[in-house]
Amino acid sequence: MIEEKFIFSSEAKKRIFIFLGVGILLLALGIFFISRPNTHGHGGHESTAVKTTHVDNDKKVNENNPGKEIETTSQDHTKDAAAAEGHGYHWSLRLIKDLWLNNVFFSGIALIGIFFVAFNYVAQAGWSAAIKRIPEAFGNYLLVGFPLAIILFACFHHDLFHWTHGYLYNEFLADGKTANPQYDEVLAGKSGYLNMIFYWARLIVYYSLWIGVWWMLRTYSKKEDIEGGLVYHNKSIVLSAIFLIIFGISSSMSAWDWVMSIDPHFFSTMFGWYVFASWFVTGLSVITLIAVLLREAGYLQIINESHIHDLGKFIFAFSIFWTYIWFSQFMLIYYANIPEESVYFVERLQNDVYTPIFFMNLIVNFFFPFLLLMTRNAKRQTIMLKVVCIAIIFGHWMDFYIMMTPPLLKDNGGLDLNFLFVELGMTMIFGSVFVFLVLTGLTKASLVARNHPMMEESVHHHIY
Repeated sequence: MIEEKFIFSSEAKKRIFIFLGVGILLLALGIFFISRPNTHGHGGHESTAVKTTHVDNDKKVNENNPGKEIETTSQDHTKDAAAAEGHGYHWSLRLIKDLWLNNVFFSGIALIGIFFVAFNYVAQAGWSAAIKRIPEAFGNYLLVGFPLAIILFACFHHDLFHWTHGYLYNEFLADGKTANPQYDEVLAGKSGYLNMIFYWARLIVYYSLWIGVWWMLRTYSKKEDIEGGLVYHNKSIVLSAIFLIIFGISSSMSAWDWVMSIDPHFFSTMFGWYVFASWFVTGLSVITLIAVLLREAGYLQIINESHIHDLGKFIFAFSIFWTYIWFSQFMLIYYANIPEESVYFVERLQNDVYTPIFFMNLIVNFFFPFLLLMTRNAKRQTIMLKVVCIAIIFGHWMDFYIMMTPPLLKDNGGLDLNFLFVELGMTMIFGSVFVFLVLTGLTKASLVARNHPMMEESVHHHIY
């Protein structure tokens, strides 16, 4: 097999940097608008008041003198800001939330790239050999996502996660007799899992395992290009089988840690599956979009309509799978009507700010791809796949938005001008970084896995 090298052209880099620049500009304008006094109910003097209250509160907690006025913690910024100044929320919380949301979203896509490679190795699927270098390159983002996650959690854990405040777990004050009015019995019951030491350990272990497996699979793949044979292919199969076990545990637990614990009283036994489904169909869409664009740019001509068809089937099938999980979680929680579970849907369905987003999520992520990719020919048309893939990537970003935003911003997270500038700008920045890292990764090895033992099968892959 002839080696095919991807050239990351200056024109492509220029487009990415322009996209990045537009994102930075939108974000800067958004910060300017939301931090101005009396702008959409959010003001600069309001943010100062909240910050001051927050610092004073920490001091009072340390002195073991909690009271109602010190409940300005992480996700209570909205309520206390409104009480203090008659405004909406502490504007910096929106930026912190967006940083965390986007890092989780793109780390998940990177993880799915590794997962895609791994399950194809274990299944010994020949058709995907032609495109394996695309998902292999996704792991490059984890090298950025890991330190960013550490920095964000170290600096802003109180803003993002209400459960990180130590005073919530003390039933009594320092005298041992006076009841602590801020004691949270529910969180105290979860303290074996929701505690800083264990959380830090899990965060580091997740990323370390993911990066370690990705690096080893990538190394084996490159060595196979040079040496050929079945040695590295067989090693990749064994490592992939081990990784699938790691993935099954870590993907669910990271969903609990990074998303569900933002609203620590809420729980759902299906939440890990739900986040996985959202990550997976998004990752498939990114793989498909890059494969189609590379093919149109003259690369990977070994990819034929049957490869495109298979990717389209994957997207079609797992859009339905995501909807199945979405409906199952909703139906079970609705039917059981347990307050700790139903609060999730009450907060999103009985709020005019989030209800449109809630239903738009279902339309974009299910009805749109289902109707457009229903026919066989549609799955083979690159223009159709590009439209659907872009819609799904945006739609599932909105899925994470609706998962994370209501507990933090309360009534201030709607589709307004702040969203247009702040959320869109931040996402464009992260998207630019992700694409740049993936395309850079594609330059580090041949686009075609030259000595892959199933490459011949992939080249002659046809669906009749």
